[in-house]
Amino acid sequence: MLDRRSLLRTSGVAAAGALGAVALPPATALAQPSGPVGSDPTAGVTRTLLQEHPSPAPGWEAVQTLVRIPRHKQSGRHSHPGIEVGYIIEGDVLMEFDDGPPLRLRTGEPFFIPNSVIHNALNVGKVTTMMLSTYVVDATKPLVTTY
Repeated sequence: MLDRRSLLRTSGVAAAGALGAVALPPATALAQPSGPVGSDPTAGVTRTLLQEHPSPAPGWEAVQTLVRIPRHKQSGRHSHPGIEVGYIIEGDVLMEFDDGPPLRLRTGEPFFIPNSVIHNALNVGKVTTMMLSTYVVDATKPLVTTY
């Protein structure tokens, strides 16, 4: 599990301004690599923290990130301790869910992921996918839990 402070550390990715960009944790064995055998299916995936503010609801906060997923890569199975409201800035994604059918998302489309739903964003397009994701999450829990 990562906490929000861990998201500010870099992992082989150059810092982007004062907030920094970080690589997501590696995917679990359940995520299938899309490149050569032994390649990391999450290599190059970054989440840049744009802003973080207390929510009007005590114990909750709003967090906004810019997620970049290179071609043929994926975020890895993960969940958040609250809702995710997102928008595909550029690219094509197949959003996979443990408890439901996948959702195909293209440039300009919004998406919503309910509290604690395990999901994986797979870049199925021809460019690096960029997603703006805003979370309203429990401030006492890690922003991302990987599976």
